[in-house]
Amino acid sequence: MLEVKELTVCYDTAMLLNEVSMEVHRGELVSLIGPNGAGKTTLMRTISGLVLWEKQMKRGTRAGNITITGEVYFQGRRIDQLPPHQIARMGLVLCPERRRPFSELTVEENLGAGAYLVRHRRRYQDTLELVYRTFPVLKKRSRQISATLSGGEQQMLAIGRALMTRPLLLCIDEPSTGLSPLIKQELFARIKEINESGITMLLVEQDVNLTLAMSTRSYILSHSKIVARGDRNELLADETIRRSYLGL
Repeated sequence: MLEVKELTVCYDTAMLLNEVSMEVHRGELVSLIGPNGAGKTTLMRTISGLVLWEKQMKRGTRAGNITITGEVYFQGRRIDQLPPHQIARMGLVLCPERRRPFSELTVEENLGAGAYLVRHRRRYQDTLELVYRTFPVLKKRSRQISATLSGGEQQMLAIGRALMTRPLLLCIDEPSTGLSPLIKQELFARIKEINESGITMLLVEQDVNLTLAMSTRSYILSHSKIVARGDRNELLADETIRRSYLGL
């Protein structure tokens, strides 16, 4: 479903991604693991078209000195030169880090904002009910201003808002940041359910144990490069990978 070929991203003289190649097959939950600053968020933003958008918006300024090489394909179609809204319309949707709700809007208004590509009212209602079944707390809080939600509820809202676009591939960046262990366990259970419902996923996450346990396959990104790949057993069988990159 997703194929990344030798993707390199440089901001001025800083190389954030160095010839990164990876793939995600239909139905998989693939995780991207690595230390802070490894380039994980840059990879997600490049796949979804946001780095190219940033480059175009800042063209002609020093801040716009961004270089992108390599290729990204979604369902066999090259997308690395497409704008973010067109990529989202194709079914590749990013749920960004730090949740970022529209804080002055209610929960249901936030979900409605996520459905801006949905043309039919019946489809909108069906998707809204699907989100409420997945995250029942959002239905209870539907009229509540999103800024007043807890951190875990805001993360559920962020994922629910992304689901309102009816994605084929959902990319989730750092969903457990700042959450308690109990809320994190609940959130990951819901993420697994979403994947098992048929939505392919690419997940960036710092909690190695939880992530490896639920992933079909994982990639380890360090110093802007993919340094290892495989399923949980393959990665844990390598002592160097366990100690140097997984902290286990």
